[in-house]
Amino acid sequence: MKPVNILDTPIKYLKGVGPVRADLLKKELNIFTFNHLLNYFPFRYVDRSKFFKIQDINSDASYVQLKGNIKNIQKVGKPRAQRIVAYFEDETGTIELVWFKGLRWIINKFKPDEEYIVFGKPAYFNGKYNIPHPEIEAVSDGKINLGEKLQAFYSSTEKLKSKGLDSKGIGRIMKNLIVAVKDYIPETLSTDILENLKLIPGKESLLTVHFPGNQQILEKARARLKFEELFFIQLNLLKLKLLRIEKIKGHKFPVVGSFFNDFYNNNLPFDLTNAQKKVIKEIRADLGSGKQMNRLLQGDVGSGKTLVALMTMLIALDNNYQACIMAPTEILANQHYATVSKMLSGLGINTRLLTGSTKTSLRNEIHTQLQDGTLQILIGTHALIEETVKFKNLGLVVIDEQHRFGVAQRAKLWKKNVIPPHILVMTATPIPRTLAMTLYGDLDVSIIDEMPPGRKSIKTAHYYDKDRLKVFGFLKKQIKSSRQVYNVYPLINESEKLDLKDLMDGYESITRAFPLPEYAVSIVHGQKSSKEKDYEMQRFVKGETQLMVATTVIEVGVDIPNASVMVIENAERFGLSQLHQLRGRVGRGADQSYCILMTKDKLTNEARQRIQTMVRTTDGFEIAEADLKLRGPGDLQGTQQSGILDLKIADLIKDEKILKYSRKVAADILEEDPHLEMEKNIPVLNQLRYINKNKPNWSLIS
Repeated sequence: MKPVNILDTPIKYLKGVGPVRADLLKKELNIFTFNHLLNYFPFRYVDRSKFFKIQDINSDASYVQLKGNIKNIQKVGKPRAQRIVAYFEDETGTIELVWFKGLRWIINKFKPDEEYIVFGKPAYFNGKYNIPHPEIEAVSDGKINLGEKLQAFYSSTEKLKSKGLDSKGIGRIMKNLIVAVKDYIPETLSTDILENLKLIPGKESLLTVHFPGNQQILEKARARLKFEELFFIQLNLLKLKLLRIEKIKGHKFPVVGSFFNDFYNNNLPFDLTNAQKKVIKEIRADLGSGKQMNRLLQGDVGSGKTLVALMTMLIALDNNYQACIMAPTEILANQHYATVSKMLSGLGINTRLLTGSTKTSLRNEIHTQLQDGTLQILIGTHALIEETVKFKNLGLVVIDEQHRFGVAQRAKLWKKNVIPPHILVMTATPIPRTLAMTLYGDLDVSIIDEMPPGRKSIKTAHYYDKDRLKVFGFLKKQIKSSRQVYNVYPLINESEKLDLKDLMDGYESITRAFPLPEYAVSIVHGQKSSKEKDYEMQRFVKGETQLMVATTVIEVGVDIPNASVMVIENAERFGLSQLHQLRGRVGRGADQSYCILMTKDKLTNEARQRIQTMVRTTDGFEIAEADLKLRGPGDLQGTQQSGILDLKIADLIKDEKILKYSRKVAADILEEDPHLEMEKNIPVLNQLRYINKNKPNWSLIS
């Protein structure tokens, strides 16, 4: 059956694709339909009207196009490691063309002394340039269109290339696609937007971005497509916010009663900062409005987010509702449970912990107490979203480090009550403005930008491996002053098995430099049992050991005011956000704290920038902005799993102005026409419906 919209046609029906290539396009590039391919944009354009001379090739040339002759072509090397080298020359010099694959086909394809056009990326090897695997065509073929337009380059994969879908192959099927759909591409923006912003029509922008006539028209096409992409993201988010305000009721918490007041008067561990007071005021306004709260709480490590969350939960309890905290790991859930239990000591509030490790007998007890309402605060991991976990009256959900949960998981908490609970999302990883605007544009945002009184700024220094003895000397001075030290080794991915070599080598060198009985060293890593980890952790907490050698399991889960030095080994292997999180493990007491970044002697430019940023600033937001610039949004905040930031052409860093402007345009339209019912907004409404057609509404739980 033919789809109503030709753009929804399965990709296998496109001329030049077929079932085999279609399966690969789905698996490798998530291209299922004509529309997906139409929105698979080139990553680079090269002016094929220009020719280089061989003598002009230098390290600045990303791609070059040459015209000349092959003087000689031969196989080089031993049979198992053979390559083909062709000596290509023009009037200014000679360059080697090199192939490592398809040798049998290549050796017979090219003829000496025939004129060819060569196109490729120069590589520098053994003191001279060569071009590996160039595109090469004989001038006599007459197929080459030079001088008329830019050539688009598409990202591909090895599997796609093996089926003829390299950049050139994708370009060929793109031509077939344009022929098939060009008369059916709808306009997605209103005439008002097009005229006010001087944007070119949608159809023209899509045709141009794949087959541009010149640089000027290409820039106009890209500007139109970037605006459109960011505009619909913002329109969606702002519409969701409107929907929440208009339609989604929230529990009204009018009472601030004995639970809150007893805690405030008798158990508050320190005076609230002005920033915490401001945030609590914002939250109280939400809770009293009768609308569902959906608030993002940002604050650096140690800024007091958990205290704010706890006081919010006490307001829920004062209004006869239950509250829960969901954390991404058992260690973090355990830390929250320990912190909250300690703060609530003596107040008679029933608080329980539920994780994957909870025994069946305790689990059954928790389930019973949840359903009869005697359990007031539940803290846990993904275990909270299991079907068997049923609340009597859930009024508030606190989600910590929420980017580490899949959207489907978070949505399950949404359904634990008839009226959806209030949501407070916390993150200790400051989020750059552009990312927050795109990921959390439908949430209200609160920021704790002030540290509790008495905290000194952590001093950060960078040392190379060759400076290790100097660092050990400094650590000994700190230990003599009754301070404790973390030594952290990298574990790059939580899911991969830990290679203990680096950590064990480090442990041995530390025990040699800090021998018994004068010093004692704890060691904690993912391959130890929970019991062993707890034992080592407790020795460190009690001051029985002065140094803790660990992997990033201590990134969260410990709060030891006496630990004043964080040594991060192989710091070049960590991302900026993780370095910042680790640094936040010290500086919990009143004493001066230090973070020492140890690296190998040779660093990449990006690693050097990360280290320099850490030494220069302790401002989490500045670090987050730097991280975004270095790594891009796809690697931050779990945005790839969220699917929200699957940007096709816009760039959050380069296109910040377009992002801000697109949000303003979307807000202005919704202010005038909240439901997009006006005649002029019909194209916008149609496109919004098309975008959302197959998307679940996960954003309701942020």
